[in-house]
Amino acid sequence: MPHITTHLSGPRARLLLVGLALALGTSGCTQLKGRQGYVADPVLTDAITPGVDNRESVEKTLGRPTFVGQFSNNEYYYLSRETRALAFANPRAVNQQVLRVRFDAAGNVAAVDRTGIELVSRLNPEGDKTPTLGRERSFFEDIFGNIGAVGAPGMGGGGGPGSQ
Repeated sequence: MPHITTHLSGPRARLLLVGLALALGTSGCTQLKGRQGYVADPVLTDAITPGVDNRESVEKTLGRPTFVGQFSNNEYYYLSRETRALAFANPRAVNQQVLRVRFDAAGNVAAVDRTGIELVSRLNPEGDKTPTLGRERSFFEDIFGNIGAVGAPGMGGGGGPGSQ
């Protein structure tokens, strides 16, 4: 039986090796797509009509809401968000839709509001520490700072004048 061997050497081998390394290296930089919350169907969300639908018909059409209003149960919120991220970076919102369905006291749909990504705000904290009001204390002042303060006059503890 003949023995066939392929032998790569020289510039072809280096080119193949570099191509393989680039392919593996760039595959980690692909965008990761994510979807959170309610998957909005425009046909169904457009079908909700004020004055016609009620709480029960909204739940049958759209399902349970993502969350209900904080101060009353007369508002349903359906939240949908699409995100993108590169490799190990934090995801960023690229599309968002919030559908708010408001009900009147009888449970009928009073209004349907839609908002999008324009209301998303990005917060960039500064540094690793939260600024606080007051004085700067060292590590040892934090540990030993209250020694002698308990029971001292004017500090709220017992032992001061008028504490009997």
